[in-house]
Amino acid sequence: MTDLSYVSGASTRPLLGQTIGACFDATCAAHPDRMALISRHQQIRWTYAQMKDRVDALAAGLLALGLEPGDRIGIWAPNCAEWAVTQFAAAKAGLILVNVNPAYRLSEAEYALNKVGCKALVTAVAHRTSEYLAMLRDLAPELATARPGALQATRLPALRLVITLGDQEHAGCLAFHQACDAGTPADDQRLAEIGPALQFDDPINIQFTSGTTGFPKGATLSHHNILNNGFFVAEAIRLTAGEKLCIPVPLYHCFGMVMGNLGCVTHAATMVYPSEGFDPLAVLEAVEAEGCQALYGVPTMFIALLGHERFGHFDLSTLRTGIMAGSPCPIEVMRQVIDRMHMPQVTIAYGMTETSPVSFQSAANDSLEVRVATVGRVQPHLEVKIVDEAGRIVPRGETGELCTRGYSVMIGYWDDPERTAEAIDAGGWMHTGDLATLDAQGCGNIVGRIKDMVIRGGENVYPREIEEFLYRHPAIQDVQVIGIPDVKYGEELCAWIMLTPGAVLTPEAVREFCKGQIAHYKIPRYIRFVDGFPTTVTGKVQKFAMREAMIAELNLVSENTA
Repeated sequence: MTDLSYVSGASTRPLLGQTIGACFDATCAAHPDRMALISRHQQIRWTYAQMKDRVDALAAGLLALGLEPGDRIGIWAPNCAEWAVTQFAAAKAGLILVNVNPAYRLSEAEYALNKVGCKALVTAVAHRTSEYLAMLRDLAPELATARPGALQATRLPALRLVITLGDQEHAGCLAFHQACDAGTPADDQRLAEIGPALQFDDPINIQFTSGTTGFPKGATLSHHNILNNGFFVAEAIRLTAGEKLCIPVPLYHCFGMVMGNLGCVTHAATMVYPSEGFDPLAVLEAVEAEGCQALYGVPTMFIALLGHERFGHFDLSTLRTGIMAGSPCPIEVMRQVIDRMHMPQVTIAYGMTETSPVSFQSAANDSLEVRVATVGRVQPHLEVKIVDEAGRIVPRGETGELCTRGYSVMIGYWDDPERTAEAIDAGGWMHTGDLATLDAQGCGNIVGRIKDMVIRGGENVYPREIEEFLYRHPAIQDVQVIGIPDVKYGEELCAWIMLTPGAVLTPEAVREFCKGQIAHYKIPRYIRFVDGFPTTVTGKVQKFAMREAMIAELNLVSENTA
């Protein structure tokens, strides 16, 4: 065995050489009466045969409305059955689905739609504090007088068609059911002809990465990228036909639409949506009522479930597996998920949007130590190496940047060859920007982001290490550590701490807890007790926002506040 930090994922299971549409049709043909989708907040329960009818109707309708293979169709909505229908209909028609973050506001939506030239947009009218249709009308006042499907908007020049969710009709738009009814027998025939002509390397999905600075980048993914990743992720949790997977994570993100929806369809399992957006009570109710075997979530979601006041009232005994991913997984939270949520086979997954997303995952039968201390092993058919700043592979156990190569690496950033070249090198390696180590058994450990690493007085400090130590304190429910500017040391450490309900703690007590346990330069100088952290819609903590808040609070000046 090599002593270098390089691994490749061997497997007896070959890659799927299909398009998403071909896979969907095959599953529907083999399992027509199995339950495909349960959307509890919509009271929807569809078998695979019923879902196929809806998918085919929308796909034909989109063709009838003037869309052509290769056109981009955006979806701007929370979790719902129509999201999944649109996902599979677009794939069958050869349209490139553009995931628009439900949290986007005017300028962000305008940028995303124009960056990729969306010709059509499926949108919710509103969700929580987001008035999607009102924002569209601000961007395109021409909607008020446009014929549906013939929009000509100055600020959204590529957009022609707006489809709204719900039964109500809106000026310049088509209701979702109208789009589904638009197809003719000729469009059905054309859809049947398009399918065989599509290639699995064709782009089929664009997902915008949430950068901390600059404009988001549109990671462009193929059928082959995401269909295979969804398949092998579900293989790792041993998902089987007829099992139910609870999906409270956003569909606009890879976690929901790839690991969730595609993972289910490749295994003839059931997609269960508990609510439009994450609601811990709705998740607990869904797991119990539907008898779910698997549950997905980011660590903050599992923390919310475990901490819910009614947690103990629900029977979660049908659960056995799932995935915790999206951000570093606290060891203590993982232990509680296994013990209190009846999930002995829960796995950890690691990856990024640009790699479809998963490149590492623990196995259902891994030891507790492997599942709480690492992100598991490299996924089948993928390669990973850990490199130093000069690009040389480091010895096992040493920290460096994690790079991934294989079927999962994106086609590139849409219409951005310069940033694509920065991310994917000449050897086809995707540079993740994550600091990691690889142990003797080939298990990976994510130390942190290169940009999150704190250099204090010349010492490299990894916030993840300090966070894991502080999680041991019984009064600390969650913690995030960041670096902020300091005149003397260059950077100083700051910890934002969420306390367990009813707990009391002081900054002095936190520092005393650290003394003699971790090096003095790793003890946070600044400690803030908070009720929550700034997060993305997917639950990822935005450390840059915390850093900016502390810089403003302390009136600091920095050259690198991003």
